[in-house]
Order: sequence, then C-alpha cells, then structure tokens
Amino acid sequence: MSLRPYQQIIRRKSRQINVGSVPVGGDAPISVQTMTNTLTSDAQATVAQIKKAEKVGVDIVRVSCPDEDSTRALKEIVRNVEVPIVADIHFHYKRAIEAAQAGAACLRINPGNIGNADRVRDVIKAAKDYNCSIRIGVNAGSLEKHLLEKYGEPNPEALLESAMEHAKILEDNDFREFKISVKASDVFLAVEAYRLLSEACDYPLHIGITEAGGKRAGTVKSSIGLGSLLWAGIGDTMRVSLSAEPEEEVVVGWDILKTLGLRHRGVRVVSCPSCARQGFKVIPTVATLEERLAHIETPITLSVIGCVVNGPGEATMTDVGVTGGGSGRHMVYVGGKQDHTIPAEEMINHIVQLVEQKAAQIEAEKTAQKKEKN
Repeated sequence: MSLRPYQQIIRRKSRQINVGSVPVGGDAPISVQTMTNTLTSDAQATVAQIKKAEKVGVDIVRVSCPDEDSTRALKEIVRNVEVPIVADIHFHYKRAIEAAQAGAACLRINPGNIGNADRVRDVIKAAKDYNCSIRIGVNAGSLEKHLLEKYGEPNPEALLESAMEHAKILEDNDFREFKISVKASDVFLAVEAYRLLSEACDYPLHIGITEAGGKRAGTVKSSIGLGSLLWAGIGDTMRVSLSAEPEEEVVVGWDILKTLGLRHRGVRVVSCPSCARQGFKVIPTVATLEERLAHIETPITLSVIGCVVNGPGEATMTDVGVTGGGSGRHMVYVGGKQDHTIPAEEMINHIVQLVEQKAAQIEAEKTAQKKEKN
C-alpha cells in the first residue's frame, strides 16, 4: 500500500557514518539502540543480555566501560555478539583507547571532558587506527560549568553550545566520523535542543529522552518526545531509555518506528480495546498472539477485532484478520477478504499458523526475486 502525502515523513539530510556494520545517517534506516545494565566486566552476563536484545531486533548496543576490567572484557563481548558495540566512556581517556583496541565500533565520549589536547589526540588516533566512530553525548544533567554559569540552567541553547564545542574539537583534529546527542529528561527541553542542533549541523543525530522512567510511564514519555522528533524528520539512530530490561527498550523503539512507518519488522497487531459486543476475550487473545508471534521478523499486519462493527473494515487493511462472530465461530480474513470461519477453541492456533505461513510465503518470494536479479 503506497503512502498518502500526509503520511510521508521527510527526513533531515545528514552525512552518513558507520557504527561497525551499521550505517547511520544519510539514507540509512533509523537504527534502534539499547544499553546493557550488567557489569561489563562480567562478559558472560553481558553477552547473554545482548543476545536477548538481538532477538527482538536491536541494531547497536552500548556498554559502560568505567574501568580496566570492563575494557578487558570488551574483547570477549565483541567476539560473541552479532551487533556493533558502543563503549561508553566519560573521563578516562585510556579507557577509550583500550575500548577501541578491544573492538568497540564506536566510542561515546565528550572530547572536552577527556583532558588536555594531547589526550584528545590520542583518543582520536585510536579511533582512526581501529576504525571507530564517535558519539558526542551531551546531557542536560551534566553540562559543563561554564555553560551553566552562562545560561543559569540547562536550556536548549546551552545543550546546543556544548554539542558544537565538542564537535569543533573533533573537526579541528580532522575527525568527522561522529554522531551527536543532546539528551534531557524533560521532553520540551530535549525536543527543542534537537531541533536547534538539526539546523546547526549535518551530522547524524542519536535521539533519546534520557531517564524517561519505568516501562509504562517511560514508554509514554519517550513516544511523545521521540515521536515528535521523528515526525519532524529528525533522528538517525535512537534509544528508548527505560528503567526496564534492555530488550524492552528495543521493542518500544521498534513500535515507535513502525507506528510512523519509518521501519517495519515483525507482526503489527491492530486490535480493539474490547467492549460488551466482543465475541471473544480480546485482551488475553492479543497478549497470547503477541507472545506466540514474537519470533517473526517479517513485516506482517494482523487485525484482531472483537465484533463486526469495525472488524471487517480493519481486516481489509491487514494481511490476516479475525473478527468476533456468533455461535462460537469467528470470521477469518486473508489478504483483506473474508475467507472462512473458525471455532473459538481453535482460533489462536489457527491464526498463528496463518501468520507463520504468510511470513514464509513473503520470505520465499523475496528469495525468488533476489535469484532473478542475480
């Protein structure tokens, strides 16, 4: 289905860099990031956590490297995961060099906090030598003292100035393989800071609402902030920051991108909130279907509507659909058209089977098309 004019998001034009095998910026897809919360020095636990995030579609994972034990473990972590790893460095320039040597695809630093000019040059040399990109990570909670004195408090202009000061350090050292973030926990502050930054440079932007909160409140907050930015075409890579497990951040990130039509992965369920008209228990049915279909990566739409008021209309716009009917039987739609009915007790297994078959069909068609091109 082609997008209507009012559905099209025109992305800000930015230069493209690479975070390992993942292109960021330019015409590359918006990537989804998360961050581990295990001790990085515990390589086994960190790898296990990254693997969980990989299963739900993470593109890039950040790990904190506050000490030598962490950078020492980084080599094993990088070797045992599929996605590029960003090493989070704050003040210790040696940790940045060690992380680059250990195989990090990107260093998250603020160059101005690393130390004197020689130390900055050493970090940049390591990034060049080991093919690392850099993320400048400005945060409203840790702005430089001179900017707080100048502006009195964290505000959009202060975040912008901090970002551009750090960017100039890298540019002066002939390094431009970097992206920038200007995060804040306040949605209005973050969105305005990113808007100003998007106009001030063409570097790719990593967007996020930092310290957004728990799973429910943080999802709402992040959806408003990130959704506003993405709708305006701002953002090349993103993280949903939740007080939740990393894989939960990834799932929410994908849901935001899918809602805006910016990326598609897995089953997108269109379901009603349910009411007294429902022909089956919609809420537990949807929860079960989402769980059982979580393994599917192929983009597919599924409508689950409890009654015939909106059910047929929604089903015409999805790959597979089911609408509550009478006498214990429910109408199944395939390709937007009524196809057959199914007994209530068989419905969930049947829908899972149909969606899996549709996914296999789509993947087979993709494979055939690739063979024809080659």
